[in-house]
Amino acid sequence: MYKFRAKSNIVLGALSLLSLLAFIAVENSKVDVQQDWYTEKLEASLLSQLAANTLKNHRLEKGVFTDDINDPNQTALIGQEYTQITTDRGYIEAKLSSTNPNFAALIVQLLKDAGVEKGDNVAVAMTGSFPALNISVLAAMETMDLHPIVITSVGSSNWGANDPYFTWLDMESLFIKSNVFHTRSVAASMGGGSDIGRGLSPQGRKLISKAIKRNNVAFINEKHIEKSIARRMDIYDKYSNGMPIKAFINVGGGIASLGNTINGKIIPAGLTEFLPEANFPVRGVMIQMGQQQTPIIHLLNISQLLEKYGLPTSPSPLPEPGVGEIFVQKKYSMLVTGIATLILVIVVVVVYFGEKKHHLLGSDIVPANEVRRTEDEETDNIVVL
Repeated sequence: MYKFRAKSNIVLGALSLLSLLAFIAVENSKVDVQQDWYTEKLEASLLSQLAANTLKNHRLEKGVFTDDINDPNQTALIGQEYTQITTDRGYIEAKLSSTNPNFAALIVQLLKDAGVEKGDNVAVAMTGSFPALNISVLAAMETMDLHPIVITSVGSSNWGANDPYFTWLDMESLFIKSNVFHTRSVAASMGGGSDIGRGLSPQGRKLISKAIKRNNVAFINEKHIEKSIARRMDIYDKYSNGMPIKAFINVGGGIASLGNTINGKIIPAGLTEFLPEANFPVRGVMIQMGQQQTPIIHLLNISQLLEKYGLPTSPSPLPEPGVGEIFVQKKYSMLVTGIATLILVIVVVVVYFGEKKHHLLGSDIVPANEVRRTEDEETDNIVVL
């Protein structure tokens, strides 16, 4: 009678089939699981969407229409390629990707991961380059009931808030007037080269100065970048009211925040809780904050953020608030995975002990008569010379 053994093809085939069935069962057991801080993330994304719609409606009322090619979602958050206050090169794909209202949910997660709590001071450096990201940051901080201290570099790269008559500061004023946000910049600089608009025309610098004046914001206009950085640090300290700053958020590539463009590449996108030791060319605000053990949230390399947190690139149409991996992720059912694993372990153990029993019974030992017959056959085959 044929005995089923672990080394038989039938048993091995059955084990392979059982493993395949277990794999299929586990893969089909995935369920949607809400991520941490789901409620706050959704609220922030909805607020970001409200702010964007408020801005869009205002622009349409003023007779400013969107470009269907460069702004396919008609957000009014994508500016022109060149204006008199365009400071440097910007990439339209990054600008389009940043208009996703669910970026606000990402900011909530990063702030929560940094340990920021209700009422905490958060220092923020904004530029005109990413108005949509600025909105997401304000929406996240408003939702979390934080105390933001915002300083803005007004100049903008391509496709940002580079309308000289409707800068980021003008957008802030609109949000305050519309009761969307309750935070605005406490100070502003021109931005651009050396944070004094180097690279812009005299008319461009004049237009930025007028924007700062009409929005009644303190003007940071130091001749040297080191003094501009020091001034910003003093302002953050002044408005923190003697309480510690629990996080620093950098949006865009403002030179006073980075210190040097190289620093923006050294520090990874997203949250950096402990700044690594490095030979920073100029210690901008972000570097100084990090060296004071303040968590840094760096929002510059958009492609890194998209890849790391599962956000879409240049989405069209825009995702609705609450959609994406930042809110819900598919995860394996622990129950199904546990049962499948247990069954496989039991089967393997049974086969193992069955095989071990066969060895103990000597089933793998060649019988003595077989050995003698083999020896006799070998003797008969010996040729005597």
